Amino acid sequence: MNPFRHLGRRAFLGKTSQGLGSLALASLLDPGLHAATPGVLGVPPFPQRAKRVIWLTMAGGPSHLETFDPKPKLAEMDGKPMPESFTKGQQLAQLQGQKLMCFGPQHPFAKFGKNQTEICSLFPQIGSVIDDICLIRSMTTDAINHDPAHMFMNTGSQIAGRPSMGAWVTYGLGTEAEDLPGFVVLTSLGKGGQNQPIAARQWSSGFLPTKHQGVQLRSKGDPVLYLTNPPGVTRDRQGADVTAINALNRRHESLVEDPEVATRIAQYEMAFAMQASVPGLMDLSGENERTMELYGCQPGDGSFASNCLLARRLAERGVRFIQLYHKDWDHHGGVKDGIALKAQEIDRACMALITDLKQRGLFDDTLIVWAGEFGRTPMSQGGSGRDHHNKAMSVWLAGAGVKGGVVHGQTDELGYAAIDQVTTVHDLHATMLERLGIQHEAFSFKFQGLDARLTGVEGAKVIREILA
Repeated sequence: MNPFRHLGRRAFLGKTSQGLGSLALASLLDPGLHAATPGVLGVPPFPQRAKRVIWLTMAGGPSHLETFDPKPKLAEMDGKPMPESFTKGQQLAQLQGQKLMCFGPQHPFAKFGKNQTEICSLFPQIGSVIDDICLIRSMTTDAINHDPAHMFMNTGSQIAGRPSMGAWVTYGLGTEAEDLPGFVVLTSLGKGGQNQPIAARQWSSGFLPTKHQGVQLRSKGDPVLYLTNPPGVTRDRQGADVTAINALNRRHESLVEDPEVATRIAQYEMAFAMQASVPGLMDLSGENERTMELYGCQPGDGSFASNCLLARRLAERGVRFIQLYHKDWDHHGGVKDGIALKAQEIDRACMALITDLKQRGLFDDTLIVWAGEFGRTPMSQGGSGRDHHNKAMSVWLAGAGVKGGVVHGQTDELGYAAIDQVTTVHDLHATMLERLGIQHEAFSFKFQGLDARLTGVEGAKVIREILA
């Protein structure tokens, strides 16, 4: 009898294209049988320059005016009224209706690399690898407050419930990792103490199958809660429990014809595999002294630097999408001291990640992205800070055939708005997908009767000028 004879269309598709449970079990029983969990695209339609993405998220909204966008004219106008021609009729966050005063850059800029690219002098280590970096000074976003701005940067929509970038990528391409999730998230908090929450919906699978959601690993203490077995429970016994539970789940799946049951089966099996793989992943004792000095971290210190080192280890193990959140960039006041502190926390680590990947032959097929959720105003807030701003922000990319040592786009003379080669978040997503071998216009998922896409329907374009 044909086993699919009595299945509906949805259940048939679920059983044939989402049978992750059987694949995961087979790989556990015979690791050489399946070296990866496949995605729905199979072989990518385009040449694949990037096998993986490491996304460095500076949560809180870093000021482009104290990081990567020099503005001498703004320095000249420090303390003077902001020209109304820039701001009239424009959306502002907390400065709406207030007297707007120019606030000059709080730190000097310096030139680095073959092309003498100007960045803030607080970032000399990033400056030392600037020839490997493409700096985009003309990025814009649609959102002006933190949570919707994070949603937009992560999912291409300000509306909660959409799939995150990492979920889209693992849905399309799968993962090379046998015993780790395809999408992993790490968070760190700096010394400034602004511990704004980062909601788990930022790495949600949204309407995609839930097996594609990100898995957060804690960088201090137990990386995953309940990772170790309780006293008296051996690994063999735990494995027998997983086998028995999933036998019941498979029987249930055959009755209800629900593809999400296959996801639950896969989650049990992945959790069992992670009990063996994660402790070794998080144990940095095997890293040599030279590597630890390069990153400037200590094993288990939970810092952004440690997370960058873990990102390299995850990349080596076949994880497809790795996202690091570093909090405490929301400088409504004290931007001068705040940025100086942030620079100490990330400057060396970013350089070390690029250098380490290059040394290990991973740089050319790893796409690194550094971005916040928006920029900051050239007008002062409270005399020492900057408000949220969505018309101008700086991001940078490196690796995977992205041109190094170049600057793309520019903002106006005061850093208020992008004016040349204006770039959107959807453009950034389209470029990321192109590097992964995915045609963004054709990469969709049917949801509520529409073909939903990470890059939306507003005409996103690949930023080809920055690609080698």
